[in-house]
Order: sequence, then C-alpha cells, then structure tokens
Amino acid sequence: MRLVLAEKRLPFELRLEKTWERRDEFLDINPAGSVPVLADENGLVLSESSAICEYLDEAYPDLSLIGRTLSERAEVRRLVAWFDLKFNHDVTRHLLGEKIMKRIAGRGQPDTGALRVGYANLKTHMEHLGYLAETRKWLAGANLSLADFAAAAHLSSLDFAGEVDWSLSPPAKEWYARIKSRPSFRPILGDRMVGIAPPAHYADLDF
Repeated sequence: MRLVLAEKRLPFELRLEKTWERRDEFLDINPAGSVPVLADENGLVLSESSAICEYLDEAYPDLSLIGRTLSERAEVRRLVAWFDLKFNHDVTRHLLGEKIMKRIAGRGQPDTGALRVGYANLKTHMEHLGYLAETRKWLAGANLSLADFAAAAHLSSLDFAGEVDWSLSPPAKEWYARIKSRPSFRPILGDRMVGIAPPAHYADLDF
C-alpha cells in the first residue's frame, strides 16, 4: 500500500499499529486486527493489502499498476496472491516471524525447525523469482505492477533481517536493485527498527 501511494504521488501519513496488542480502537475499524488499513480524509476505511491497492489503482488510474488488459490484470493478481499467500506461508512467516516478530512480541527464542523450513523454501522461491525476472521486463510482464511491489515488500523485510542469500539468483538480485532505485522505494530503505541493524548492503542502491 505504501509503495502504491508513493508511486502515484499521493500524500499520506503513516501510523504504527502494534497488532499483537489487539487495541479495541483498532479492532473497531478492522475486526481482523491486521494491517495495513487505509483511512482517507472522507472517512472511508479499507483493510487488506490487495483490496486497498486495487482501490487506489481504480481511484487514481493515470498510472496503472494492475494492468490494462484482462490477461495483464489476471497475471498481476496471480502473482500478488503468490507472494502475499504462498511466499508468506512458505518463507516470510518462518524467517521474519521467528527472527523478528517473536522478539518484538516477547514470545521467546526462534524455532530452529521453522527456520530450516523457511531457508529451504526461500531457495525454491528465489529460483522462481529469478525465472520471472529473467524472462520478463517486470515480474508480471512489460510494466511495473503490484506484483513487483508485493514481491519487493516481502524481500525488503527479509533483507532487513539479513535473511536473503542474493547469490541464489542473480536475475532476482538485478530486478530488486531496480526496485530499490525507484524514488517510491527509497524511504522504505531508510526505515529502522530499534535494536536491529540491517546488513550494509540493505540501503545501497547499487547493492
């Protein structure tokens, strides 16, 4: 969502929500208790990343991030679901969940078994990502899309924690370097978490 807002040059204000605290005020606007949530100046409140991003793309269509044709839109949606559901299930929840979220929420030490599963799955997913990056200009086709942002959001979080072995796929690394260089993405590279230092290459636009 943040990348879409920035790419479309829409002003916005970020607010941190500690979802594990289950605040009543937050649950009132999103009973699922998950982020992201978008609240606009007219009082409209939307939740769930794909729904928010598609709303923004339809509301501000000058720069399309979901494609113009039916086939383009279908492929973008397929890949967004791939990264937000399958990649998240196979990789992000194991690595980021165990190494970062457990620490923040005070839920103990990482589960080494979950970490092993995450690392094994990451290798497979990086091979698939590399194939897409090598055979297409952008992940879903000729144009930058929500698919690129969905993939980059997961990889950025994992890379911040030092969990991405970029040697697994040079084409994926080259694609991510192009994403990192976009003005919409640079503010994300400047974000920091207390007590966690990203690797030296994290904010380096040239890797």
